[in-house]
Amino acid sequence: MIGIKYLNDAHLKGFEKYKYNCVDTSILSVYVMHPFWNKVVLFCPRWIAPNLLTFTGFLLTVVNFFLIAYYDYDFRAATKTPIPIPNWVWILAAINLFVAYTLDGIDGKQARRTGTSGPLGELFDHGLDSYSAVLIPIYMFTIFGAADLPPVRMFFITLNVFLNFYLPHVEKYLTGVMFLPWGYDFVMWGVSITLAITGIFGADFWQIPVFGMKPCHIFELTLYVSAVITSHPIIIYNVYKSYRDKTGKMRTFSEAIRPLVPLSSLFILCTAWVLCSRNGIINMEPRLYFIMCGTLFSNICCRLIVAQMSDTRADLWNGLLNLLCAVTFFTILPYPALGLPDLSIQIERYLLYGLTFCVTIAHIHYGAGVVREMCHHFRIRCFKVRSDASKRTTTTNTNNLDVNRNGSYPNKHHLNHRQTKSK
Repeated sequence: MIGIKYLNDAHLKGFEKYKYNCVDTSILSVYVMHPFWNKVVLFCPRWIAPNLLTFTGFLLTVVNFFLIAYYDYDFRAATKTPIPIPNWVWILAAINLFVAYTLDGIDGKQARRTGTSGPLGELFDHGLDSYSAVLIPIYMFTIFGAADLPPVRMFFITLNVFLNFYLPHVEKYLTGVMFLPWGYDFVMWGVSITLAITGIFGADFWQIPVFGMKPCHIFELTLYVSAVITSHPIIIYNVYKSYRDKTGKMRTFSEAIRPLVPLSSLFILCTAWVLCSRNGIINMEPRLYFIMCGTLFSNICCRLIVAQMSDTRADLWNGLLNLLCAVTFFTILPYPALGLPDLSIQIERYLLYGLTFCVTIAHIHYGAGVVREMCHHFRIRCFKVRSDASKRTTTTNTNNLDVNRNGSYPNKHHLNHRQTKSK
């Protein structure tokens, strides 16, 4: 890793003491998906590492992204000729997404079966999920197209998705408990079904108004309303309750808002570039712009996950934001008012290309480095089950496998234990 270390002694000692607290009250998760996953995981050989299941599921979402982008890079080909998106692409995307969702559900159970539970699994899982937070909404944007859902509105929907993913981790940073949101299971089912319907009936199906509204507008409104009504108030209440009952980390106000600073900075900088771009970058390169934002978001989120799991101080700033600051400054500068030639379209494109490349390489290096350091510290292999691990496990039944996607038991109570998904 060219001599760069991302985890210090405090991080590693914190991971050694880590215990996973989970509250899962999702009806769909507890009563439908877990019984299904309990059956599916029994078909998985014990020599398959849980992290391999997680990574395979993530790769399927990446395959979907590139496959759909090949036919519709600029969100304008879903219902257009001469290159409409073939129906088989949507069917395959639906299958890939549901398989990825299933693998994400059984990896924690596989970790318990193979005796490889530990903190690496949760970190690996949530880290990859934070990247999927930008990939999966893009599928929906492609279905609706830029004609009905302009890229600038897609951008704000993406920010809303980021916020909904990030706040539960801030909540855990303050309370010590992961309250699994209901929305995840319903979103994965909803997107999978939507992709399948598109494959059967075509993208034109989503042009049919429902109660006088286009489906894309219903989709947009639902995301915003669900966040304001069912997500954010519950998170605020859980944080308030932890301070009132003194059951959380009891961090000071300045420490409590630290995780919000890098995320807010990302939102401000990206929004400034979108709204003040000299050439309308969001309309020129919407898909690449979303990936750039999503990569930065994933890096910020991963660093917060490391902090809350190791019970260390959250970062106040993310170094990759320095690159975004510099690029944003040069792209929104009023060149004519300064007596300079205006920024050309090609230069702004190249700035986006270069920024996306740099932050992607840096984020991959960070993720690989953290995994390697944790594997070295705990003397484990990320994608391999140690031969002596399975020997320490006993024969498990359905009840023993009844752990959620992060390796904890899916009931409505707090549970402290070390058997989180480590893979």
